[in-house]
Amino acid sequence: NIDKPAGMTSMDVVRRIKRASRQKRVGHGGTLDPMATGVIAVCMGQATRMMEYLINGTKGYRAEVELGIVTDTYDALGETTKTRDTSAVTIADIETAIAGFLGVIDQVPPMYSALKKQGKRLYELARAGIEVEREPRRVEIHSVELVEWTPPLVTARVGCGRGFYMRSLAHDLGQALECGGHLKSLVRLRSGPFKLEESVTLQELEELFADGTWTRRLHSADVVLGGLRAIIAGRRTQDLIRNGRPISVGVLDSPNDPNERCRAYTTDGRFIAIMRFDGPLRQWNPEKVFHPE
Repeated sequence: NIDKPAGMTSMDVVRRIKRASRQKRVGHGGTLDPMATGVIAVCMGQATRMMEYLINGTKGYRAEVELGIVTDTYDALGETTKTRDTSAVTIADIETAIAGFLGVIDQVPPMYSALKKQGKRLYELARAGIEVEREPRRVEIHSVELVEWTPPLVTARVGCGRGFYMRSLAHDLGQALECGGHLKSLVRLRSGPFKLEESVTLQELEELFADGTWTRRLHSADVVLGGLRAIIAGRRTQDLIRNGRPISVGVLDSPNDPNERCRAYTTDGRFIAIMRFDGPLRQWNPEKVFHPE
């Protein structure tokens, strides 16, 4: 659980940890823009197979939006394209506008993003001075709260799902208030089960790598699966699971729904697999098997 500093990409963090740890398999569970700080979960070894659960998990942010200034990147690193007066904006206007983003919405990604259009990254097209139409994407805001209004700065806390762009939210908030706006600063407070107050800085972690005590900051790979039911496998069943063999209902617990996923453990509490139920065949299939390292 890393507290990413400003000015680094998520892959910069991965490369530094890869060098310090000398691990071959290292990845991250959700990109943060270079200007943003806060939680980035880094996966190592077999835990890299858990990245999809982190990417698909919920995130929490504290965002500072500056009203009255529109930029081409939707954040403070971009070039100013418009400026407008914000003196008429009230706290009631902001609360009303913010509430309109709660729930499932269609969000247009920013041009300066890594999404592809006709085989090209959008940011590559943007840097070439080309703007293309972007299809809105269905995203979800679970919670949004106005923390502070100190004109022209709006500070808000946001809880959201996968694929949500905080820069687009800042831009769209400015549009809703008819004065424009951009994302001035961003802190990721939470990514799945990982919280900012429990994170470690890169410098602290590199010191732990140097003195050989870094493993005390590791989390078990299954920590990201808290939403899945846990089932216990006996010795013979464990062997079948490790060999990728399906397990019939009756040997393991019955599912709660036809496509349920669950966590499988040995009788002494070791995590061994993610299982997925096949409704038509009435059996549990090993989806991801984890072996002792």
